Amino acid sequence: MRVPVRRTAAVTAVLALLAGVVLLLVRPGDERPACTGRKITSWSAESRFTREFTRYGNDNTRVDDWTGGDGTHSVRLPDGRTLWIFSDTFTDRIQPPPDPQGRPYHRRSSDTGRTPALVHNSLVVMGRSGRLERTLTGTTGSGTGPYFPDLPDGWRWPVQAHVEPRTPGSPEQVVRVLLWNRTPGQGPWIFGVPRATEVATLSLPDLRLEGITPVVDQSSVQDPARRVLYGTASVQDGAWTYVYGGDDGPSRPTSNAYLARVPTGQLGQAGAWRFWDGKDWQPHADRAAPVIRAGAGRGVGSSFTVVRDGATWVLLSMDTPGAPGNALSSVTTYWSCSAEGPWHGPAGRITPPRPADPTGQHRVAAYNPQAHPEFTDAAGQLLLSYDINWLGPPGVPSDAQINGDVELYRPRFLRLRLGPG
Repeated sequence: MRVPVRRTAAVTAVLALLAGVVLLLVRPGDERPACTGRKITSWSAESRFTREFTRYGNDNTRVDDWTGGDGTHSVRLPDGRTLWIFSDTFTDRIQPPPDPQGRPYHRRSSDTGRTPALVHNSLVVMGRSGRLERTLTGTTGSGTGPYFPDLPDGWRWPVQAHVEPRTPGSPEQVVRVLLWNRTPGQGPWIFGVPRATEVATLSLPDLRLEGITPVVDQSSVQDPARRVLYGTASVQDGAWTYVYGGDDGPSRPTSNAYLARVPTGQLGQAGAWRFWDGKDWQPHADRAAPVIRAGAGRGVGSSFTVVRDGATWVLLSMDTPGAPGNALSSVTTYWSCSAEGPWHGPAGRITPPRPADPTGQHRVAAYNPQAHPEFTDAAGQLLLSYDINWLGPPGVPSDAQINGDVELYRPRFLRLRLGPG
């Protein structure tokens, strides 16, 4: 059948109009993959990084540098070096096996017979080749001290760090390190009472500490279990740095996750911080609402990590702890199409390897999973670290176990592949 010319012209015009609309909606550079559910689909042990920290930690060339630590975070510096950031850090000497008691483990010790030195934080510099080169600490009146100084009534644990302009638009760059300010506690608060989030500024390239600024003070919140410390995870995305935090009340198996955002270049400016209240961004930290709420099989550990996988945001956290004696063991995944959620999960549970427990009590714990996206490999596999510790029964110190086997207080590494979930 012959189609009338007038109708053909009309159809052609409509098709041309639709094509123009499509071109307006899909501009060059907007062809991003759609946000889809993600989880860990496969993993393998990453021995190269684990071996390098073992080599460096066991080297007795210096006895005032890193032999073990936890709170493993990292940031790539503009000159290609990597700054590794640790919370509690052991220094002193490593004794190889065997010892007079026949223990087959490398042990921490000191030349004076005292307990190996422990400082609340340190920085370890990795060269461009991937070799760990030196430890940055501070000094006290009696010797080695933390890089970020202790307070008269507390200490600082560093978490995430970013390289950003000294001021918005400035060509000069600095390192901003987020810090958790904590005070000694009793009872369930054996790891300290949360007080404030601070930001330290380090100069480049010499990594000199220039100053520390409080950005989110929680000391006025009466219930310590409701105080939120920010910085366990953070992601730079366009004009913003998104900073995640949690309330780690010791009586709960999991914590609530919270979110703040700061314009790039202004991490150290308290007035620039905005907090997600469930509907909008506003300047009052006390109005923040959880982006993941603890309970009913959900919630995050006291430390977790967040990365971007294409258009999808992925959060990795320790799973809900098992029964006493089983310690912390498994990592699980949440995903979202935006920084603030809604977050879906958990899913994709994995159990990374841990050292054998020399006591046979199954108290070796894995915790603090942290992504290091600057080390993503050519196959797109993410580098993830996790810390190792020994959790003694309530009231039993763990120092003897940790110092008796150096593997119990050093990070281990995995390669993760994220896929549909």
